[in-house]
Amino acid sequence: MDDESFHHVPVLVDLVVELLSVVPDGRYVDATVGGGGHAAALLGAHPGLHLLGIDRDDVALRAASRRLEPFGERAQLVRGGFADLVPLLREHPDPLRPPDRQGVSAVLIDLGVSSPQIDVEERGFSYRGSGPLDMRMDRRQGFTAADVVNGYDYASLVRVIRDHSEERFAPRIARAIVEARPIRDASHLVEVVRAAIPAAARRTGGHPAKRTFQAIRMEVNAELDQLADALDGAISVLQPGGRLAVLAYHSLEDRMVKDAFREAATGGCTCPSDLPCACGAEPTVRLIRRGAWTATDEEISSNRRAESVRLRVVERLGEPA
Repeated sequence: MDDESFHHVPVLVDLVVELLSVVPDGRYVDATVGGGGHAAALLGAHPGLHLLGIDRDDVALRAASRRLEPFGERAQLVRGGFADLVPLLREHPDPLRPPDRQGVSAVLIDLGVSSPQIDVEERGFSYRGSGPLDMRMDRRQGFTAADVVNGYDYASLVRVIRDHSEERFAPRIARAIVEARPIRDASHLVEVVRAAIPAAARRTGGHPAKRTFQAIRMEVNAELDQLADALDGAISVLQPGGRLAVLAYHSLEDRMVKDAFREAATGGCTCPSDLPCACGAEPTVRLIRRGAWTATDEEISSNRRAESVRLRVVERLGEPA
């Protein structure tokens, strides 16, 4: 896959622009910039924002560079993980603002795997092809899906498949993988997983290998660990009135986002909900909405990958840490 083929339709783009267009002028961090779809829309709608776009995928960054070229110096791109948001901000100051005005006005984290990554067989993300056991977001790292599938012991495989995807047949799948080693490629893994799941269960709930592939991808890219660090870092750098928006696509990630936002919005208060706070907790954000936004039927019909999205947004209070 080259950057010419990297075309990705951003999810909930109009809603993201609406919710982030009200932030003060300043730095906008797209911590998973992908092909630059959300970034281009937001920069176009808010002339006072300057982008720091972060992504682990070199192909995505090249595609984003082309898409964001019309914005000139307003768009900086850097290769890295979204958990490195805070140090990357220090290493790459906004060239259009003085040192004392480097506050972050908005952060966007889109946790979805982009269409080109899934659709290009050589990346190994898809359970519908025969690609290699790869699944790396950052192809500079040595650790791949093959190391998980062919290297982890039975107990570790059970943990990965169960904890990262809530797959109820994790022990059966892990046992089947160990017994079938070496697993050659993605299509071989699909065969093994499908055979391990009871026939009755295979007839419902979508592709039988979907959860296992999700779990292995998350393990390869340390996605949940990265997310925990990214949420804390993003809230800490926001200036008052700045907003953090997160797009999550499955329950584990959305639960982490919901819990982190609740913790920040209550300051970790442990007092009974029907009594005034007496523990001295101080909120750092306010919830823009108590629940999550989801895609409309119209958007889902034109972009099936929007079906499971959950968008949550908070706004920074007081002074940034």
